[in-house]
Amino acid sequence: MKKVAVFGNAGGGKSTLAKQLAALSGLPLYPLDKIRFRPGGEEIPHEDYLTIHAGLLQQPAWIIDGFGTVPTAWARFAAADTLIYVDLPLLTHALWVTKRLLKGLFVNPEGWPENSPLWKGTLNSYKVLWLCHKKLTPAYRQLVVEAGAGKTVYHLRSPADIRRFLQQLSRAI
Repeated sequence: MKKVAVFGNAGGGKSTLAKQLAALSGLPLYPLDKIRFRPGGEEIPHEDYLTIHAGLLQQPAWIIDGFGTVPTAWARFAAADTLIYVDLPLLTHALWVTKRLLKGLFVNPEGWPENSPLWKGTLNSYKVLWLCHKKLTPAYRQLVVEAGAGKTVYHLRSPADIRRFLQQLSRAI
């Protein structure tokens, strides 16, 4: 496990999982939201994002958390030796987006740039939920089936799966 892509729908706990994974493994963590957006929520120029992302993929070790864009996501999945797909029920994702909003009133959400617009980000997450569920979830599920032959793949389908994964990893390291 040297190059790890953590992905899934909005609000699934990917950033929290990736942070815990980085702490356990010692691998460097790169949350895409902190790369794509400046403090305050302004998006960096797209070409700058593409350059940074391509540079990350060339690093010898990484955990990259998030989506980015369709082309960069699929490039990342191809470059990764380990895929961690957080595939919770849609209702759980929606509830956790709400939880992140409420918690975000007091602390910056995990993986978000400082002073990101909480309401705007939350509304965007709600919009993305259904779109991701209909368009990307089937593609992600196919990816983890096909990638299982050449990569280490973790398909986490419940909060209990996430806890078990982290517990097993902490015992193995």
